[in-house]
Amino acid sequence: MKASLDCIPCFARQALDAARFVTDDSAIHEQVLRKMLHSASTMNMQQSPPAFAQQIHRQLRLLTSVSDPYRAVKDRFNAMAMAMLPGLIQQVEQADDPLEMALRLAIAGNVIDLGAHPGMTETDARQAIASAMNEPFCGDIDAFRDTVAKSKDILYLADNAGEIVFDRLLIEHLPSERITLAVRGGPVLNDATMTDARTVGLCDIVEVIDNGSDAPGTILTDCSDDFRARFAAADLVIAKGQGSFETLSDEDRALYFLFKVKCPLIGNCVGIPTGTHVAMRGHDLRSQARSTP
Repeated sequence: MKASLDCIPCFARQALDAARFVTDDSAIHEQVLRKMLHSASTMNMQQSPPAFAQQIHRQLRLLTSVSDPYRAVKDRFNAMAMAMLPGLIQQVEQADDPLEMALRLAIAGNVIDLGAHPGMTETDARQAIASAMNEPFCGDIDAFRDTVAKSKDILYLADNAGEIVFDRLLIEHLPSERITLAVRGGPVLNDATMTDARTVGLCDIVEVIDNGSDAPGTILTDCSDDFRARFAAADLVIAKGQGSFETLSDEDRALYFLFKVKCPLIGNCVGIPTGTHVAMRGHDLRSQARSTP
């Protein structure tokens, strides 16, 4: 998905929010914002939004000398989600369709996104999870179930810390012996890294790899050779988060996107209202986008 001119004000907001999140130094806030605006004046509009966000957060880490600015908040959301896990397991086990419940909760966890919601609190996240089954949903659960059943090598692309606990719920209701989980190769925003996967116990359930990239999405050209080989070999990719859609929406392969629509531009692109929980195949989303006026 290419960046839009409407992305630029959002980049400016994200750059300033991120700088304020990391430091109280107004001089650094100004530096980050000025560098972002300068970069925006020459940015390649053919690149995806996460490619530009990657540049913003590299500059932020450089200017603040903090290698993982969101580490503390990632730890908090991981702890919150792990505290919720026993109740969530019970909720899934008691559901009429446990896989549907686990899928809906995994998508609900996508609300833990400090790029889209910099002021997200633990209370906000808990409320979003509690209303997971009441949110508008776009997707075919049975089609997802059938696709997973036929797939022998599944690559599951994680998104955010905290959220990966809800991914764990879903993974435990899939054939986990066929799943490899991929996390980010380096810190960016509150995206999950290997540290987070270990913290929430996912390394004890499935093989976990990193993608070799510090982009808030999956920019294949920026990922490691090993990751690209695993991506090519998988007969199904399950991709969490808007960043995955923005970076992989043009990939013509067996790929399921699971995310909450948080950006009006994405919603307009695929004709799905903001706030909707999505579990759709890539080619179905592309077809819907082409048919959207």
